[in-house]
Amino acid sequence: MLKLSKKADYALMALQYMAMVRSGETSPFNPNRIVNTKEIAEEHHIPLELLAKVLQTLAKYDMVESQNGPKGGYLLAREPREISIAQVLEAIEGPLGIADCYHEKDEHAPCEQIEHCNIRTPLLRVQESIFHLLNSMSIEDMMAEPPLIIVESRKTKGVQL
Repeated sequence: MLKLSKKADYALMALQYMAMVRSGETSPFNPNRIVNTKEIAEEHHIPLELLAKVLQTLAKYDMVESQNGPKGGYLLAREPREISIAQVLEAIEGPLGIADCYHEKDEHAPCEQIEHCNIRTPLLRVQESIFHLLNSMSIEDMMAEPPLIIVESRKTKGVQL
């Protein structure tokens, strides 16, 4: 089953929230309003510590900018249309793939079935299609009504994005 981790869910929720703040959907229009971690955590019922780690990772990948100080927090580093879902997922999860054999760069853990595998090529086409879809969708697309995708984790059922 293809499923996003809670960290990936939280990253997408936080970026969408910051995009909504930037566009004025959650408050008066102020594209430079800094959003603090606590605000996002309370809005989406996300554990504060885990969200802080997720936002630090997104900052490392230049998707958000971190502002220090008593009125510090985060804001989008790029336009919402310039941040693809694939970029977010790769920042949080690492390389996207539906089978481990597509990511085995080092020789010490090769798949034992690689010489006899008859599903590698078809699965690679599926993986490429999924990546193309995720790469073509942006944070801005997630703000559309009705939502383009629904992120679902084990704890939350059907969180619309």
